[in-house]
Amino acid sequence: MLAVRARGIEPPSTAWKAVVLPLNYARKKTSSSILSPSGLKFQVVLAILYGMHSITDILVGILVAYISFTNSLASWIEPWLPGTEPETEIVDPAIEPVGIDITSLPSLFEGTSIPDLLRRSTAFQQAAVSDALTASTYTKDPIEAIVNIYCTFVTPEYIRTTTGTGFFVHSDGVILTNAHVAQFLLLGETELLGKAECQIRQGNPAHTAYAARLLYIPPAWVQENAAVIDAAVPTGTGERDYALLYVTESMTGEPLPARFPALPVSTELLPLSTRGNTVVAAGYPATDLIENGGATPLRPRQATTTVSELYTFGSNYADVFSIRGSAVGAEGASGGPIVSENGEVIGMIVTRGDDTEDGTGSLRAITTSHISRTIEEETGFSFAKNVSGELNVRAAVFRQTLAPFLLTLLSAELTN
Repeated sequence: MLAVRARGIEPPSTAWKAVVLPLNYARKKTSSSILSPSGLKFQVVLAILYGMHSITDILVGILVAYISFTNSLASWIEPWLPGTEPETEIVDPAIEPVGIDITSLPSLFEGTSIPDLLRRSTAFQQAAVSDALTASTYTKDPIEAIVNIYCTFVTPEYIRTTTGTGFFVHSDGVILTNAHVAQFLLLGETELLGKAECQIRQGNPAHTAYAARLLYIPPAWVQENAAVIDAAVPTGTGERDYALLYVTESMTGEPLPARFPALPVSTELLPLSTRGNTVVAAGYPATDLIENGGATPLRPRQATTTVSELYTFGSNYADVFSIRGSAVGAEGASGGPIVSENGEVIGMIVTRGDDTEDGTGSLRAITTSHISRTIEEETGFSFAKNVSGELNVRAAVFRQTLAPFLLTLLSAELTN
């Protein structure tokens, strides 16, 4: 349909009339009332011009009316023409308003300012932009991709050990895990607060395999959770509770593998129909290790279960989901992947679930779409961009720009 916009011609202004009217009524005292030939000619020309102006106004009015009519006619007959259909609105089932069919959880970050140090860091932005996305190879076996992250934090007052799960998300050696585990790698950047060491363990039973460094941890999470760093059992909803590590060296004397066994990650929004879907959970549950000491063999486990419920932190998206009880559901499994039937990771374990509702060993996981949206909010780059490229350069910029700020937050709590 062609739409034309016509511009009307303005009528003569007051200034124009001020010129015309005196000429029409001009009189000379010493001459007759008849104008001179030149004056008469000028008045005739003005009359013709004024008449043409009136005709033009009429023609423009007719043109505008014609255009309006043809546009209305076209809008009326368009649905009846062959090959045309009225446009219909497509509704994404994942983007349903909160309160219709999804439960809202309290958000720690609603109405608060999200730290944007990396967005304002020229060095980080340049490093990220200059990195080309590197292709990754993937495995379909969750057990092959998961790792155990075993950390110790020693101070003059106490020794704390933490064990959690992570999994490779890029074959260059990038690991996704919980922020409440990865914060100990952040503490390892300095010994002023104590001595922190983390080992990346793998296998059945788990054995020390790699050393890793912190690639990224959400500053918003550290800012809101610094006060509970020395809590015996971390609690929370799991909001922004994620971090990225990358393997730096082998601890076995063997060279690093050319490619690590990574799981493919889906960052697509989860539809409401995800409820009831079959998924696989994997991790290193550590009940025996906690009860019997650090020398207890730690073995990986995976279990098939189903998604029971979806939750949101107020984003109108599925940010968290719960899964029914399984053998994986125990302390130490945090950071493990939740894999859909098509073999893609759709979530990461963050907390225990409600055993009354979902059975013993129930868990909750943050969605990988939540991770993708929030990491882009804080860094300016997608999840895929954050896990590829020159990892050592990106990590160095993180240590220089963000780590000092985050360590200040943690030290304020640990020294109180």
